[in-house]
Parts: sequence; C-alpha cells; structure tokens
Amino acid sequence: MLHMTTHGPVRKLVMARAFFGRSFYHTAAYWVDGLLIDTGCAYSARELLEATRPLPLARIVNTHCHEDHIGGNGLLQRERGAAIAAHPLALPVLADPRRQYLQLYRRVFWGWPRPSRGDPIGDWVETEHYRFQVIATPGHSPDHIALFEPREGWLFSGDAFIGGQDRAARPDYDMYAIIESLRRMAGLDPAWLFPGSGTVRQRPAEEMRHKITALEELAEKVRRLHDEGLPVEAIRRRLLGPEPGIRWLTLGHFGGEHLIRAFLRER
Repeated sequence: MLHMTTHGPVRKLVMARAFFGRSFYHTAAYWVDGLLIDTGCAYSARELLEATRPLPLARIVNTHCHEDHIGGNGLLQRERGAAIAAHPLALPVLADPRRQYLQLYRRVFWGWPRPSRGDPIGDWVETEHYRFQVIATPGHSPDHIALFEPREGWLFSGDAFIGGQDRAARPDYDMYAIIESLRRMAGLDPAWLFPGSGTVRQRPAEEMRHKITALEELAEKVRRLHDEGLPVEAIRRRLLGPEPGIRWLTLGHFGGEHLIRAFLRER
C-alpha cells in the first residue's frame, strides 16, 4: 500500500504492507527536487518505484539503516541508478541487510531489504534548488541523521521524533541521546517537520520541548525509585501502567521494561 500527498514542493509517500486489504505500521518517505529521503520497507519497494518513476531521482538519503527506511534502496538503485548516502555506520547494513537481525514481527511487517551501495554522507546535501544540512540525531539508532533546509525551515527527522507519551522502547534505544537529539532539533526552530511516521507538523519545536520535559521527568522518577530499592518491573508498573499491546505483538522486543532500563544506564 502506498499513498502520496503533496506539501508544497515536498511529496510525502506513506507506505505499509497490506494484510487482507488493511495496512499496518506505516512509514513515510519524502521526495523533493530529485532527492528521496528514505525508501520504506521491502514489501512496498515496487510501489515506491512506480510512484516515483515520473519524478527525477538523483539521490537517496537514508536517515538510518532500519529495514522500514532502506527497503526500497536496492530496487531504486538498480532501476533508477540513484546514488545513496547515509551515516558511515549505516553503510555495512545497506550493503548486507542481514547483518542486522530482524525479529519475527519485523520480518512480517517490513521484510528483508535488498542490498544497496551507499557512500558516507557529508555535512550538506545539495539539490538543484535546495541545500540541506545534515544533523546528527542518534538515540533511536547510533547512525541516525536528520536533514534541515534552513531557508525553507524543513526538517526531515526520520524516527528521531515520535509524538505522544513513551510507554515502551527497544533494548537498544539510548534515551539520553534521544533527548539531546530532540533538543538539537528543537533548537533549529523548524517551520515544518517531516517525520518517518508521516504525521507532518507545522512549527513543531514547542511539541519537541514538551517531549523533552516529559522524558526528563520520567528519567528522574525512574532513578529516584531505583535509588529507593524498587526493582525494574515494579518501577515499570508504577510509572507506565499496563504493558501496551506492542509488547505482546513484538514478543517482548518493544516494551516498558526496556524503557525503564534505558533510563538506568550511565549517561
């Protein structure tokens, strides 16, 4: 499933694998001025190729190497000859996606990407009409970057910002790095946020600052309860309540206990 909408010169392509006519766990790619930012999952790669075939495509930038953001790389590179750029830490996974273990739910919803060839991204990405600053935004993954177009105020943030209240995390999340990346992005005061979720936001800095405050307050509560001697599971129950459904869907890979443990790691 793929749905394309326009936001001025930016085209948003929201993709997901469909099950019995319904789609779940969408991810978004963005095209602007011959640049494609992320490529969705392997199951939607052919649809992405066809949707972007009428558009010029000179370069792909991956915000990070997770399978729902690099899934169309191989097909687009083979069919369109597009150059690919990403953080140096992402390049081995682009070349051999099976270096990154996928739990069952990730294989079901997003699948294994085809290999692709990438080059280390620099400090800026230039197209014919725009110039994007590359912003380091680790935390969701060590290789995460965002693109910011200062003149237009566009921020393409991948998965560095996820709205709502955090009640779960993956074991590899660095929550303190996530907070610092949010602080860095909010400091840019973007006019428009184009995130990996596809929920485009105007003037998102205040929402980011609220998110920072909420995470810092949660971190303080976690550390205080831990210092009082409460075990991780008790802290989770007190601060987060019942485990969300995603805990069971992912067989424990995404859960509240991981979020609590992330706040107890050394900063």
